Amino acid sequence: MMVCEYRPGLEGIPAAQSSISFVDGQKGLLEYRGIRIEELAEKSTFLETAYLLIWGELPTAEELAAFEDEVRHHRRIKYRIRDMMKSFPESGHPMDALQASAAALGLFYSRRDLDNPVYIRDAVVRLLATIPTMIAAFQLMRKGNDPVRPNDELDYAANFLYMLNEKAPDPLAARIFDVCLILHAEHTMNASTFSARVTASTLTDPYAVVASAVGTLGGPLHGGANEEVIQMLEEIGSVENVRPYIEDRLQQKAKIMGFGHRVYKVKDPRATILQNLAEQLFAKFGNDKFYDIAQEMERVVEEKLGHKGIYPNVDFYSGLVYRKLGIPTDLFTPIFAIARVAGWLAHWKEQLAENRIFRPTQVYNGRHDIPYTAIDQR
Repeated sequence: MMVCEYRPGLEGIPAAQSSISFVDGQKGLLEYRGIRIEELAEKSTFLETAYLLIWGELPTAEELAAFEDEVRHHRRIKYRIRDMMKSFPESGHPMDALQASAAALGLFYSRRDLDNPVYIRDAVVRLLATIPTMIAAFQLMRKGNDPVRPNDELDYAANFLYMLNEKAPDPLAARIFDVCLILHAEHTMNASTFSARVTASTLTDPYAVVASAVGTLGGPLHGGANEEVIQMLEEIGSVENVRPYIEDRLQQKAKIMGFGHRVYKVKDPRATILQNLAEQLFAKFGNDKFYDIAQEMERVVEEKLGHKGIYPNVDFYSGLVYRKLGIPTDLFTPIFAIARVAGWLAHWKEQLAENRIFRPTQVYNGRHDIPYTAIDQR
């Protein structure tokens, strides 16, 4: 048997063949099904992009209208799921609430009819439709309020902001939030997507697939980084404190949140788009002092670490956009999940097409031939 080189985190080791998305980290290029992310952010909508990712091609006008209508009319959640969420501790993190709620959907809808295209489509629609509802519901319920029912007159992004804030959002805010969802929808074989594919390979239901991916996304080295960026900006406090803060972090060889990426060695193209979105929001709704700190951080980090290929990643500016939209910091990662459900489901479908259960090997570094010691002799 061939012995393969061990690489921590499986870095650089292909885990699947996929036609869903493509990244060139040296050029700062990201494509969904061959279409540049910049073009999708400018011209598409989240649900159209989700359709592209999951079914492999852009929908016709009729297909998109039918898909949007299905999602719109599946936004409501079972009252038993809502009652279950009411029992969650108010201090619990929304990602934990989302993971439990996504898994609970499987209790109602799991038939594991994975050869049935109708079941596949129904699961796609239901997960895309209900994940935002559950996140908004938990946010209101943990404050002691009843959740807001979905508004069928509003599109996908606007409806979430409506359920969250109990009022219809400004059209610019809704459009910017929709673009944010496009940017976070998919990103090749990241940790949560790998988790989704491993779970999918067992032929369990899609609700368990999404729940496992949500659990993976919740860690601070994956989706949770944008929350820590805001905490870091709060800690720095002013533009004058940026350089001393960064120099101290470098001296301690500590991570600077929002900078660096396992793939990108130039500025993340999504960070560039998000920075532009932030500026649009600030122009209409007023500046955020944290943005000045963030810009100075980008300048100093490029000066100090640009030669190492360390630049802003998607998490660096996304939190500033969400903050200006009035979204609580601990909802940043659940919103990441709203978007990434599209990518997870695309990989779920792709995994089912040519499935083989994941069973990697290991490099054993333990001992051999150790005799058992009786309990009274230990």
